[in-house]
Amino acid sequence: MPEQSSISYASSARRTISMESAAVAALEQRIGVDFNRACDLLLQTKGRVIVTGMGKSGHIARKIAATLASTGTPAFFVHPGEASHGDMGMITAVDAVIALSNSGSVAEIITLLPLLKRLGIPLISMTGNQQSTLALASDVHLDTGVETEACPLDLAPTSSTTTALVMGDALAIALLEARGFTADDFAFSHPGGTLGKQLLLKVEDIMRSGDAIPRVGLATKLSEALLEISNKGLGMTTVVGANDELAGIFTDGDLRRALDERIDINETPIEQLMHTGAKTAMPDMLAAEALRIMEENEISSLVVLDDSGAMTGVIHLVHLLHAGIA
Repeated sequence: MPEQSSISYASSARRTISMESAAVAALEQRIGVDFNRACDLLLQTKGRVIVTGMGKSGHIARKIAATLASTGTPAFFVHPGEASHGDMGMITAVDAVIALSNSGSVAEIITLLPLLKRLGIPLISMTGNQQSTLALASDVHLDTGVETEACPLDLAPTSSTTTALVMGDALAIALLEARGFTADDFAFSHPGGTLGKQLLLKVEDIMRSGDAIPRVGLATKLSEALLEISNKGLGMTTVVGANDELAGIFTDGDLRRALDERIDINETPIEQLMHTGAKTAMPDMLAAEALRIMEENEISSLVVLDDSGAMTGVIHLVHLLHAGIA
């Protein structure tokens, strides 16, 4: 084993990145009629897109299937070895297949070709050999070949798996755009993650409402307002008029300024100390949008008003934190 000092880790890494970047860049010249045909076939598929591959190609196939599924194209991975032992039953006559193999001659996939032909379903292949058995048997072949692997022995799948992964991403995004897939659609398939929460959760889902809203009248003395702030625990209170309409808000910051001016807290009405022009949100506003308003204005809460201007709630930064938005 060579001495550690004789090995240039950084040089090896840069060479690998350079070789794989060049391999990916070469893909751009191959995007044309065949790629368009592949997209058309996948868009016309009434069932699922089955993605398959062996070894390292299998790992890439799993990721491509997951990306397709999360961007509007129903898909799942089928192991070609297992397909020969019962899992072919997972593939139906309304599906399409994407098969990955750099050589295009892996036995486990070649064994499936007669069965796929018998089903009469579209077969799209990604290989590095346009004259391979798999490529020639396919309805559409996408060339993901590379001149050499990044592995100095030119043995370990490196550049070739990278190009296959990128080609899969290119298919997924092209189909996403063709379907008009939206952020809301994406959130629907990611409801448990941070992205889903940011895209789906609305202000009305997490705001304080009803009696939980800190609320005092215009004539309320500062000492009484402080009790309301303390009891509701949001570091602020809304100030409302005779008809419960929002007149202003009073915050911890306003309290500090009042104390600096030696205000008599037992005699001074909150109307003299509150500030108007409070930042507000709508109940159906995305919680992520409420967070943006807070960040831009360096505040920690928003009053929530409905379409008629009536106060329906208060949303605080802590609510966003608990919901996983902030």
